[in-house]
Amino acid sequence: MDPLWLEVDWAAHRRWVEVADRPVNVVDVGSGPPVVLIHGHSGAWQNWLEQIPVLARRHRVIAMDLPGFGASPLPRDAITISGYGRIVDELLGTLGVSAAGVVGNSMGGFVGLELAISAPERVERLVLVSAAGVATRYAGVPLSVMDRWSERVLGRAGRWTAPEPSRAARLARRRRLRRLGFTLLSPHPERIDPRLLYENLVASGPKPGAPRAAAEIARYDVRDRLGEIGCPTLVVWGDRDRIVPPSSADEFVRLIPNARKVVFEDCGHVPMIEQPERFNRLVEDFLDEAPGERVDETSAAA
Repeated sequence: MDPLWLEVDWAAHRRWVEVADRPVNVVDVGSGPPVVLIHGHSGAWQNWLEQIPVLARRHRVIAMDLPGFGASPLPRDAITISGYGRIVDELLGTLGVSAAGVVGNSMGGFVGLELAISAPERVERLVLVSAAGVATRYAGVPLSVMDRWSERVLGRAGRWTAPEPSRAARLARRRRLRRLGFTLLSPHPERIDPRLLYENLVASGPKPGAPRAAAEIARYDVRDRLGEIGCPTLVVWGDRDRIVPPSSADEFVRLIPNARKVVFEDCGHVPMIEQPERFNRLVEDFLDEAPGERVDETSAAA
């Protein structure tokens, strides 16, 4: 069966929203309790193609391209994690959303953490998916090296771009190339729908924000403030994550008062892409919990 996201007229749900004097590319789908999806480093709103149509059956789903990624231009000020938190906060205010469930992957989880700390009234529930923020290494690279070299190695803003469509199509179609090209992201990239990989490769577009954002992930220290997060928090990880080590999940659960974790077996850094049905079921159950209820982690992850 074709996935639901192929049936959506995405152009009908995309809009530009002015935030901090700059346009932000936003997808806004569905109605009901709002949920915000925040992509990771080098990503775009298309990272959530498998989630948006499912969640939109009962929720208003808002996904954006963070400034400097996807179609959104760089912000006027320098990229920082705290600045991204303020941008998401202002975006929600502009869209008339007083509070929402927030789901963030990798760097997007880091932004979700910042939002939950700096604007706690905005975040009713928080889902951290392989989130940055407490690791001492990313993809095996120590923080000190990331801080010192990210902007030099990744090049000047605008030089790190997505592959052109024909090359992206070859990467997505051929199992061996998928295996070689995405082995850091997932232990089984050949199992991911090639159409989904293609959309993510092409649609993520230029990444002028990537060099500075990588350095900011290394520089910004949020660990001592995690105890301020008061909303229910679900930590989701793949046990074979090669980018953000699974030990980070335990650290988040230790430092965030109302947090628990679910670990996906044989899964890497992007559970929402690698195991979408399982991920969607878990997140829907968590977002729909009544106060005092808890996701049955065993059945949700089965």
